[in-house]
Amino acid sequence: MIIRFVILCALFLFIEFYSYQAIRTLIKLRWVLVSYQIISLLLLIFIIYSFSQVDRSVGQTKQFMFTTGLMLLIYVPKIVITLVLLGEDVFRLGAGAVNYFVENSNETNILPSRRKFISQIGLGLAAVPFLSLIYGIFEGKYNYKVIKQTIFFPDLPEAFDGFKITQISDVHSGSFDNPEKISYAVDLINEQEADMILFTGDIVNTHATEMHPWLETFNKIKSYKYGKFSVLGNHDYGEYVTWPSEKEKDENFHAIKELYNQIGFKLLLNEHTFIQKGDDRIALVGVENWGKNFKKAGDLNKASQHVDQNDFKVLMSHDPSHWEYEIKNHPKNFHLTLSGHTHGMQFGIEIPGYFKWSLAQYIYKQWAGLYEEVGRYVYVNRGFGFHAYPGRVGIMPEITVIELKKGNNVA
Repeated sequence: MIIRFVILCALFLFIEFYSYQAIRTLIKLRWVLVSYQIISLLLLIFIIYSFSQVDRSVGQTKQFMFTTGLMLLIYVPKIVITLVLLGEDVFRLGAGAVNYFVENSNETNILPSRRKFISQIGLGLAAVPFLSLIYGIFEGKYNYKVIKQTIFFPDLPEAFDGFKITQISDVHSGSFDNPEKISYAVDLINEQEADMILFTGDIVNTHATEMHPWLETFNKIKSYKYGKFSVLGNHDYGEYVTWPSEKEKDENFHAIKELYNQIGFKLLLNEHTFIQKGDDRIALVGVENWGKNFKKAGDLNKASQHVDQNDFKVLMSHDPSHWEYEIKNHPKNFHLTLSGHTHGMQFGIEIPGYFKWSLAQYIYKQWAGLYEEVGRYVYVNRGFGFHAYPGRVGIMPEITVIELKKGNNVA
């Protein structure tokens, strides 16, 4: 623990050193440079102190989110500056080596001076994540997007041709701080014409009480002809805090499961139900959380025990790694899986239909949007809420509307 702390402090100081070099190259006023050093030191002390005061029995708090946002706001731009100036130093060292070994320079300082325009480039590039992170905190986290996706299946029952499903995921109600924006998002959900709504987990960060101020708002989600269903996410198990006793942990878990019922959703716990339309039906299967690196409570075989291989199946599973490791090659043939969990890391670049990038893609093979292998699909919702970093940059909160169509093409 002490070694990690020392390494972390050394990394922060390394970043601070290079950031200061950029400022010093551009500004020569001593009082400005001293002020910069003092402010940087005070902010670093505050961040380290604030994180050291995190209470494992409480979990994520507003203070924790504020500190996380502040740390990213300060150090992501400084990391950009560091990378730019570090690149310049590699060049300077190379040039110095040439001066010394090749040209046999007799000068005392063989290293070229740091160039002003390189520092300007570093600061200019750093302004991009700085301004983006500010936008993400004040606007991006509530910039809801309705994403519509049509998926074709050759074996979709005739009666379900054109059947629409609204999906929400990763509400993380304990992070909310703006009732007006959440009411707007619920209105946006209600504006979508769909036959059924599915909620793929993480109603809270940890504690059931986080959702209590928002029950009335989420109870305004309208009724759907074919129902409102949900599954649990990894945060719904309350496993990221230290509990005084197993009894209190179990009581919280029971209360979280009740939250879904309190907002009108039928919680599927490793079970299924059939959705009947005319003479046709589809199976809706819901598993508890199963993640490669998280809780493995999902039991796919139990959930689909009385579902026939030939039944058309929609599966709700919170973590998309479940699809990668168990679902896509399962003999029961799960046609469409709906997941969430990744949030798209709440930070990335996305140009719909053309390009998307996030650090999430280096952790999850399926991290945002629609994916297909051997005729089986998983859709990963980017999440309704936010967690840890109190914002979203590039990867916006999502309400998904999926239309099932009979056919062989994907639109």
